[in-house]
Amino acid sequence: MDITDFTAELLAFGEPTHFEPAFARVRNELFVRLTAHGFRAIALETDRVAALDGGFSHGFGEVPANRQLLEWLSEYNETADEPLAFHGFDAPTEMFSAPSPRHYLEHVRDYLGLDVDVPAGDDERWSRAEAILDPAASPGATPEARELRILADDLLTALHAEAPRLIATTSRAAWDRARIHATAGLDLLRYHAASAVPGDRDTRIARLSRARAVVMARNLLDIHAATPGRTLVFANNGHLRRTGAGAGAIVASLLGDRYAVIAGSLGRSEALGLGEPAADTYEGLLQRDTDGWRLTADVPPGRTRTDTRPEQGYFPLDAEMIGGVDAVLHVA
Repeated sequence: MDITDFTAELLAFGEPTHFEPAFARVRNELFVRLTAHGFRAIALETDRVAALDGGFSHGFGEVPANRQLLEWLSEYNETADEPLAFHGFDAPTEMFSAPSPRHYLEHVRDYLGLDVDVPAGDDERWSRAEAILDPAASPGATPEARELRILADDLLTALHAEAPRLIATTSRAAWDRARIHATAGLDLLRYHAASAVPGDRDTRIARLSRARAVVMARNLLDIHAATPGRTLVFANNGHLRRTGAGAGAIVASLLGDRYAVIAGSLGRSEALGLGEPAADTYEGLLQRDTDGWRLTADVPPGRTRTDTRPEQGYFPLDAEMIGGVDAVLHVA
């Protein structure tokens, strides 16, 4: 099976862990090949606003293959008739923190040329871990937060109402940048509001995960609509599969066969301290015929491997994952 066999407009390639660098290297190799087959953009699991300036969230800027990707894109676009686009599609949040919406809303205010205050208060009270982990410490349900949501909505409305004038006097790219900032600000306010709702830990984590999935899915759909060509998407397997409650399930329900998913699978890894998989596991069965890496839609029946540790961040293949993707790319 070859990567070019896929005809989907959004082609998602997942990685089973963020800590094995081989997947980002394979991603780069695949994207270079796909540019000859109508692909004009790549979207990564990183903050959408940060990506506007070639930046990364989640510490992904430290991954050599990510920096190499940006360097290659820059060199390609210097002489390209059809430039390639780089996007992030994630929310501006980390595992246990989310920033203040101030920066995002002030960007929109300044672009609109308005003289209004953004009453966010102390930014630190938004960004500290307690604001996400403890509902009582969250500013998400305060009167200031409710006022900010109204302001953010008004700013987004003004952007659209004034679009003809703004685009004519600035540019479509500047208007899009302001819209993305406005949307990110609103997303943050929704996320903080969700963090302020009481409940047990599992319920709250599930609620915040759903909020993030909605942001990721909407961003992917927005990128898809704005791209004059096809897009390669790269993120953790769990975000991309067609089943479950992640972004991929939302996108798949709306795009149908215009969205396809390739799950990443890993045999062994020195970087993770992950040994050779047992022969009867999904990874072990895929390992038999793989030299380097291999793409296949025919995954033999197996069992889920049990030799992983939480700190490795590796999510083994299981029947549910295999049933929610179109193919598997196994890295030996």
